[in-house]
Amino acid sequence: MERTVQIASEAEMLALGNRLGKRLKGGSFAALYGDLGAGKSVLARGVGAALGVTRLTSPTFTIVQEYPTTPPLFHFDAYRLADEDELYAIGFSDYLRADGIVLMEWANLVPGALPKERLEIRIAGAGNAVRFVTLIPHGTDYEELVDTL
Repeated sequence: MERTVQIASEAEMLALGNRLGKRLKGGSFAALYGDLGAGKSVLARGVGAALGVTRLTSPTFTIVQEYPTTPPLFHFDAYRLADEDELYAIGFSDYLRADGIVLMEWANLVPGALPKERLEIRIAGAGNAVRFVTLIPHGTDYEELVDTL
């Protein structure tokens, strides 16, 4: 049961991320999709804020940023990865077992690494345009999350 939300501003994208962050739990995986400038990092900042992160930075050059929240937040950016092998080489499997919240930007670049149960967040639009954020749950827990968002 997917759900699409219209987002008209950065503040609304942050608020959506914040609501999402309050509902994610340890072991959650959110795969973020969208073009450059779509708002993936803004949504991630909202999730981080809900968990108490005061400054969430883009992991574009480091691939992953770890935040010592409860549960821990692991913010991935797959933009610079050649393939899933590079992701696994930095210990991706360990992150999945760490019972934290995983947010992955550019998840479309490593489709074979994505867990079967996950929340897909597809953002359409960029620049000053209105965004359409489609939440696609894969698994019962994510269906319930989308229903309550």
